[in-house]
Amino acid sequence: MPGRRITQAISRVSLVLLVIMLAAGLFVPACDEEAPAAPAISWQHLKEDQPVFGIVRLAVQAVAGRIEEVKYYLGDPDTGNLLGTAIPDGDEYVCDWFTQEFHNGTYTLHALATFQEGDSHRISRTVTVNNLCRYSTIPASAVKMTPDNDPVPPQLAEGFKEFWHDPVPMEGPINSAGLEDSPFITPDGNTFYFWFSGDAAKTVYEQAEDPMTGIYWSHRVDGVWQEPERLFLQYYDKIGFDGDPTVWGDTLYFGSIREGVYSEIDIWIARLVDGRWIDWTNAGRLFNVDYGVGELHVTSGGNEIYFGSTRAGGQGGGDIWVIRKVGDEWMEPENVTAVNTPGHEGQPFISEDGKELWFTRLSPGPEVWRSLKVDGEWQAPERVIYNLAGEPTLDLAGNIYFVHHRWDTDLGRATEADIYVCYRK
Repeated sequence: MPGRRITQAISRVSLVLLVIMLAAGLFVPACDEEAPAAPAISWQHLKEDQPVFGIVRLAVQAVAGRIEEVKYYLGDPDTGNLLGTAIPDGDEYVCDWFTQEFHNGTYTLHALATFQEGDSHRISRTVTVNNLCRYSTIPASAVKMTPDNDPVPPQLAEGFKEFWHDPVPMEGPINSAGLEDSPFITPDGNTFYFWFSGDAAKTVYEQAEDPMTGIYWSHRVDGVWQEPERLFLQYYDKIGFDGDPTVWGDTLYFGSIREGVYSEIDIWIARLVDGRWIDWTNAGRLFNVDYGVGELHVTSGGNEIYFGSTRAGGQGGGDIWVIRKVGDEWMEPENVTAVNTPGHEGQPFISEDGKELWFTRLSPGPEVWRSLKVDGEWQAPERVIYNLAGEPTLDLAGNIYFVHHRWDTDLGRATEADIYVCYRK
């Protein structure tokens, strides 16, 4: 019958077309679609049973779904402490955990994610917090330096004995049998910053890997200095070799060897927020490359910075320079010619009234010098403290805090450093 032959012909053509479409991938047989993965997250960087200290960067990433919010808890979210709400950083959701605010021990962290799809997902990690005591890094063989066993104690120049008492070690728990260096005291005399390392025999590379080498601060409460605490300015699992602290208001300037530097050692900045130093950032190419800023002090309402540098154009060795801010722009550095020599000057400090410039001069050992400003001009400086004394810093009462090194002639190196003070009469 004609109809049957037509139907058979159409069937043969359809079969041929089907074969062609299958070969070309243009036809996919109908089947059940695979269900999309349920929204979920995964930990980044932090491993199970990870030992941690200092500041830990908590981070999770979406495995599936679109994250709306992530919160981190110490313990079960229903009963635990909320550590914080995450901030998006690329495809990660991050939150800083300040472990020093908790006792050493084992903790279970929970990350609870809420998704735009309306679902939530929780994952956990168990970690061990172990913040060491700085004294644990001091060798058992170390002998504490005292004025009685110091072969070359610091001396106050005769012409200044009328105004200051002779140098004595700083009271309280600041000094140890390790190295305390690079002091800075706030004008009110109630917060003290310094650099510490437990073992002078360690190389710079070994100190950089030591979790207890770095910047510390101590607070004076009811006239008594409290036990210093390590001021972490980098995550525990990254190198951050920090020192030379100076503070202006809620801004900390410090020198650092770490990722993201322009030169070997750069100036970095951190902000004080709710008792924590956060948001550490590089001070920028202008400071660290163009101007070659070294150890510094901020003055004149934050519009002047005095600093030491070996930049070109000086009088030789290291010189003291000043930069001034006009509007929002820092001007070119000016050499403070009145205090510089062909030798080495650095580590400046300006008194709160702006009339005294204190600094370190190598002659050849470090000494503390002072220049007075008269009619807007710095005068020829005078030596104030000598015998391995340097890096002066003063409070509003006029007390001079400085570092004193004990030099071991047999070893050919400093075996200890302490903070000393000349109290104003």
